[in-house]
Amino acid sequence: MSRKGVGLAAFDRSRLTSAQFASHGNSLRSNDAQALETQLSVFRSLLQQFAQTHAKDIRSDPSFRAQFARMCTAIGVDPLASSSASGGSSGSGSSSLWAQLLGRSVNDFYFELAVRVVEVCGATRGENGGLIGVRELRERLVRGRMEGAPEIADDDVLRAVGTLKPLGSSYSVIRVGNRPYIRSVPKELNTDQSAVLEAVQVLGYVTVSMLMVNIRWARARAQTAVDDLLGEGMLWVDKQAPEWEYWSPGFMLDVDSAAATGG
Repeated sequence: MSRKGVGLAAFDRSRLTSAQFASHGNSLRSNDAQALETQLSVFRSLLQQFAQTHAKDIRSDPSFRAQFARMCTAIGVDPLASSSASGGSSGSGSSSLWAQLLGRSVNDFYFELAVRVVEVCGATRGENGGLIGVRELRERLVRGRMEGAPEIADDDVLRAVGTLKPLGSSYSVIRVGNRPYIRSVPKELNTDQSAVLEAVQVLGYVTVSMLMVNIRWARARAQTAVDDLLGEGMLWVDKQAPEWEYWSPGFMLDVDSAAATGG
């Protein structure tokens, strides 16, 4: 039984159908993009009204400021990023959303805070090897701020560090266990080092035997991990204990601070 061949007309119809589908798809994408742009424009307008209404609270209240920043992030707006595409003829197109909505005071607050973060990290690098807890960093910043300066929250510190990224700096936020840290050195922590730092958070220190028992590491692996952190200044060693104890510098400083306050 012979099979009838496919004629040229069938190929033409197929090409026409494909072109129609492609055209329809492009039309749908264009309509969706236009609708999304309209929605974002509405959100931005509402965001501006909210910012102007609550400008005083955003400037002075760190919790309120953090909530406003999260609202911006929820619609894909980075309040600290410059937006040269939206400046128009106003001449302020390269300013951030903070500056556009609230004036330069909040915008400058974060960049000035970032400078102070760099200063504190540099001053404490010899103590902690370039790894400092966000809470400890904030407490140092609070102690050094001028009278009448805005309150500082952990969220403010994290956003200030974020402003350093465009500069190609080595400053970044990492998590060890459930605590955020600021790392001011380009060295990456390996898995073993991270595990040791997480274990240190329980008591403030670890020993090689504790790592062998609780994480089931061989002695050589545990000793190598703590030695690496000791060499980087991220742990301090207490040689007076029956077995050498490797302490978190931040924990020891917290204990000293609490003792000084109690005394």
